[in-house]
Formats: sequence, structure tokens, C-alpha cells
Amino acid sequence: MSSTGSVRTAALPTWRDWRGWPANVGYSWRRSLRFRTLAVTLGSTALTILVALVWMSLAIQNDLFESRVEQVEAAAQRATLAAQTTLDSAAIGGDAVALQDVMRDVQATQFRQAATDMYAMFRISSDPSAVAPQDLEVGGQLSTMLSPALRKAVVADPDHQAWQSIGIPTEDGAVVPGVVVGQQLLLPEAGPYELYFAYDLASEAETLRFVQVTLWGVGIALVVLIGAISWIVLRSVTVPIAQAADTSAKLAAGDLGVRLPVRGEDEFATLGRSFNAMADSIESQIKELADLSLVQQRFVSDVSHELRTPLTTIRLASDMLNDQRTEFDPTTARAAELLHAQVQRFETLLTDLLEISRYDAGSVQLETEPTSLAHLAEDVIASMQQLAEQHGSDVRLVAPGGYSPVEMDPRRVRRVVRNLLGNAIEHGEGRPIVVTVDSDQRSVALGVRDFGLGMRAQDVERVFDRFWRADPSRKRTIGGTGLGLSIALGDARLHGGTLAVWSEPGRGTHFVLTLPRGAARIGNASPIPLDPGDDGAPLDDLGLTQPIDISRTPTGGLA
Repeated sequence: MSSTGSVRTAALPTWRDWRGWPANVGYSWRRSLRFRTLAVTLGSTALTILVALVWMSLAIQNDLFESRVEQVEAAAQRATLAAQTTLDSAAIGGDAVALQDVMRDVQATQFRQAATDMYAMFRISSDPSAVAPQDLEVGGQLSTMLSPALRKAVVADPDHQAWQSIGIPTEDGAVVPGVVVGQQLLLPEAGPYELYFAYDLASEAETLRFVQVTLWGVGIALVVLIGAISWIVLRSVTVPIAQAADTSAKLAAGDLGVRLPVRGEDEFATLGRSFNAMADSIESQIKELADLSLVQQRFVSDVSHELRTPLTTIRLASDMLNDQRTEFDPTTARAAELLHAQVQRFETLLTDLLEISRYDAGSVQLETEPTSLAHLAEDVIASMQQLAEQHGSDVRLVAPGGYSPVEMDPRRVRRVVRNLLGNAIEHGEGRPIVVTVDSDQRSVALGVRDFGLGMRAQDVERVFDRFWRADPSRKRTIGGTGLGLSIALGDARLHGGTLAVWSEPGRGTHFVLTLPRGAARIGNASPIPLDPGDDGAPLDDLGLTQPIDISRTPTGGLA
């Protein structure tokens, strides 16, 4: 019977569904070295460029602003000094009209040196004056843009020049950044006035916007360019690595003929040649081992078949001597008994070797028929009842399920159950043995639990190895060959089932055989739990699980 296997392939991430992007990114991060390296490179590069662009943008912005403030302060200072010189040289003589004419001349000439059309003057003193001109605002409502702090600073110090940032409204309702510079201007016979010049920074803002757009464009172009360069470099590095990984996976799967393509003389070429040399060596050694194994299998099979004929003759002779041992003297009679027992053991060993050779050759065939696992277990228990009584073990059958017929090879399953029950009797230390049969919609199972010494974890891992025994020094009373559990595991797998074992020192051992119903896949599930759990009930309580009379149990449907 040939078994088929399925190959599971990892599903590629789908990028069209945006809701699955986080999972896809996580999948690519875990599985793709190229994606992970490119993401780290682009992330660190983008962060570095972002920090550099922000720093440069702020530095340029501050430099432009400070330069413009220095320019407007100098222009306002020149205009104020020129106006103050003109006012100081004017002869007013208490004539308000003369002072107004001087002020018109100052506005037309000296204030032009400030290079702005937006300015304002406010008289500081509140005392009445016949010659003092009225407050003036040219180019806009500058008084609404001045902060009390700025006006206080200008009034407090006649020799100090102060400034502040403002927003200047435009005709279309927008607001452009600006700077207002204030200082005192002393009018003859009228007293000090607050003088303010306002300057818009629209040209500087436009320059800054152009510089920022240019910087961000260059930054994005740099990120894209670095990403493209990184992709090309990573591809040249990761493609050979991916080829090596794919070739290694095929080699591990058994395709011994695959090799890495070798190009050039660089490190990857050296790696490829070394890998190919290793693959050649592995292929050669595996072929040698396979040929040797084939020779060994053929030798075991041929020897086993050749021993059949002389063994049959020897067994007939030993049976005849054993039947007539009562007529011999005690020494000869004992020798006849030993000869008969050892011939039987040798025949069992030869049978097991032939079965193993069939498994190795892949020539084992199942002869299935509908069989009730519960009935089969009862028959095996009945046939081994005398052996159990000789060892002082009480075999209990608990069968809540497993009565409906299932397609199986009854001869092989019976051999498995006999082997498990024989081992339980052998190592059960004369304590009760519980045989459990149960089923579900997908499988039927049989468990054999003893309460003997149990096995260590390292022994459990090797219990199905050929010719292996947990304690070779223990004396066997049944006469096993050390191949029984290995053959039992092969019979279970041949049915598409499983044979598992649980054991702990001081708590005993539990074997569970699980067989599928038809073509159902059982996986690791079983109707009978492998670990019996904390079943520390006294052994006397096991009397509650009495043998079930199967002849009176309905067999229709799932039991």
C-alpha cells in the first residue's frame, strides 16, 4: 500500500486589500531579508534627510528673517535721523502751519528713506498744544497692529529702537508676515511722538517657500534614489542567497541532483563551488548508504527465506522430542524443553525479520475487512488470559465505543494489540491492566494502560526503535525479539493511523492505537487521551471497570 503526502506552500501576501497591509508587512518583515534590509535603509535614510531638511529650513528661515530685520532697522533709523535733523533745523516760532509744512516736507523726503509706504505717528504727551500736529497713519490701520508692549517700550526710552513681528492684511483679504519698527521723534514746540514704520516680508516668505520646496524635492529625490540604489545592491546580494536557500531546501527534500549556478570569481562564486562540492559528497555518501542498506535488506530477506526450510525441520524434530520428553531422563527432558522453547523463539524472530524486510522493501499490502475493534480486543484479552493470570495481572476492558465495524486488516491489528497487551503483562508488575476502546466520527482507538514501573522520558523517545529495550538487564518471560513495537508502529502507519505512548516512572505506561474510519485524516486527535492525567486512584478502585460482555452490547451505529 503506497502512501501519499501533501506539500504545503506558504501563501504569498496580497497587497490589493489595504486592510491586510499590516499582516502583509509583518509577513514580509519576517520572511524577506531584502524587504527588511530595504525598509531599515530607507527608514534610517528618510529620518536622516528629514532631520537635515528641517534643520536647514529653520536655519534659512531664521537667517532670512534676521537679515531682513537688520535691514528694516537700518532703514528706519536712517529715515528717523534725517527727519529729526530737518525738524531740529526748522524755525517754527509757535506757528502751527509752519510745523505742518515741515512735517509734509519730512513725509515727502526723509520718510521715503525708510523704503516703506506704511508708517504712523502718535503724540506721546496728552497735554494740550496749539502747534502739535494730529496723529497720522499712512498705508493702513497700523495702530490696530501694534502691541501694548511695543508702544510701552518706545515711550519708555527715547533713544531705543524696538520692533515686533506683525501680520499685515492685503487687499484680497490675506495676511502676509511683516515687521514694525518703532522709536521716538521729537517735534519742535510739540514734544515727542511715537514713530512706526511697517515692512511686509512677502518677498522673503516667497524666497523661503521656494527654498523649502526645493529642499523637500531634493530630499524626496534622494530617498527615491537611495532606495533604488539599495534595491539594486540588495538584489545582487540576496538573489544568490535566495538561490542557495532554495537549492538547500530541494537538497534537504531529497533532490540530490540540484546544484548552485556558479558565475565569476567573487565570494558568492566560492560559496557556490563549496556548496556544490558538499552536495556531490552528500549525494555520493547517500548513494553508498542506500546501496549498503539495500544489500543489508536483501541479505536479511534472503537469509530469512533460506532459514525457513531448515528451521521447519528443526521445529518438527524439537516438537517430537518435546512430546516424548517424559520418557527421557531428567537432564535430557530439560534439554528437550529448552530446545523446543528456543526453536519457537527463533521462529518468532525469523517471522519478525521477514516482516521488517517487507516493510523496508515497501512490499507490505493490507487485507482489509470490516472489523469491530471492541470485539477484536475482547478476543485478544481472552486468548492472553492465561498468560495474565500467570503474572498475577487482572486485565479489565472498558469499551464505551468502537463496536461498529471499521475497514482494517484484522490480522495486523490483532498482532498490534497482542504486542501491546503482552508488554503490559510483562512490565505490569502483577497490577491491573486497563484496555480501553472508544471511537468518534473520524476514528477508533484502543488504549492499553498498565500501572508498572513506567519509563523515563529518554526511554519513551526510543521505545519504537528496533532491538531496543528500556532495561536490557531485566529478564523477559514472554520471549520477545525487540522488534514487536517497531512492527506495531509500521502496522499503525500502514492503516493511516498512529501509535503513541505515554509513560512516567512510578505511574506506568499507556499505549494508544488510533485508526481512521475510511479515508478520514485523524491528525493528532484521538478518542482516547494519551495522557491519563492525575489518575492517582487506588488500584482497588479499578474494580469499577469490570469486563464488558460485548455479546450483549448493541453494535449498530457509533458506539
